[in-house]
Amino acid sequence: MPERINILFHGIGSPQRDLELGEDKYWITEDAFLAILDEVATWPSVGLSFDDSNSSDVEIALPALLERGLTAEFFVLAGRLDRPGSLGEEDLRSLIKNGMPVGNHGMWHHPWRAMSPAAADEELAEARDRIAAVTGRPVTRAACPLGRYDRATLGALRRLGYTTVLTSDRRPARPGAWLQPRFSVYHDDTPETVRAAVQRSRRLPVRARNAAAGAVKRWR
Repeated sequence: MPERINILFHGIGSPQRDLELGEDKYWITEDAFLAILDEVATWPSVGLSFDDSNSSDVEIALPALLERGLTAEFFVLAGRLDRPGSLGEEDLRSLIKNGMPVGNHGMWHHPWRAMSPAAADEELAEARDRIAAVTGRPVTRAACPLGRYDRATLGALRRLGYTTVLTSDRRPARPGAWLQPRFSVYHDDTPETVRAAVQRSRRLPVRARNAAAGAVKRWR
């Protein structure tokens, strides 16, 4: 069966805002980012994405992507727009102008699990509508903050008409599937460790364990 490998980046370089607890493990140096980008760009059927609305998305990632003729998706936190160290409204329009799709990552980077109806509406609908109003484009794809979701969240995303939902489940994806797992890049990763993580996920015991973990998330 054909597979798609989705690679997820977060912050690059020095953070320009206060980080949440544990968030630093997802920040990488610019040199590491460029090396990993050059590695994964050679893979067949690879998807690139960025979460968390960091200003490094446009300051570092966007020029590197354009220089290499690559496209990536940027999943935005609507509540952080125009805050220090985060993307602003003009940044979103610049991403769109340069052919980079923009999706929803929620309002406040809260986990999309066990949400109240009011929280779900804010995270999934209000945030989406705010992003769409800025970009002038419909927002049809979403990425789950912190990789957390449950059956109720997935049901709400379907009812709201999202065409694709991206997770952080660290396994290959089926092209065209509604739920798309991704491999997060960590602060100490290199091209070699990213490649090894993908290769390891293909081993039968690891694949079975990851599939079971994903099933638990979908049905709890």
